[in-house]
Amino acid sequence: MNRKTISIILLAIFLITLAFTAANTFMSDNGEIENQTGTMTIANKTVNYEKAGKCVEVIDGNTIQVYGVGKVQLTQVGKPTQKATQYVKDNCLGKTVYLDIDDKKPQDDYGRTLAIVYTDNSDINQELLKANMAEISYFEPSEFKKGEV
Repeated sequence: MNRKTISIILLAIFLITLAFTAANTFMSDNGEIENQTGTMTIANKTVNYEKAGKCVEVIDGNTIQVYGVGKVQLTQVGKPTQKATQYVKDNCLGKTVYLDIDDKKPQDDYGRTLAIVYTDNSDINQELLKANMAEISYFEPSEFKKGEV
């Protein structure tokens, strides 16, 4: 093999290694909170969560992908606007989110986990509804009362 071919092969190996390292760093969590239950305080309100993980993708204003959990549908949040999608990206993407999963209906018909999504300082579901970036979308059975999120 000539020097050019060897250089290209080494460059390809380097780029693949770099991609895997970046993906692992982005997807990894500290391991201490992932999929563990807990309690936290948001705006002077104590909330419980059943799972936690890193938000690795924002699909739209009411659907995210959480590492170790899968797709999560923000319960009671319907018809999100483009502002909602940007808000969720700004506040969730790449960060640890905490999920209060609906005990009466933990998944929707598409296999997405139904949950209230919290960050370290915010109730994402509630913020979207309060700011009129989405409408209340309520289906029974649900652990949560209509508009409770």
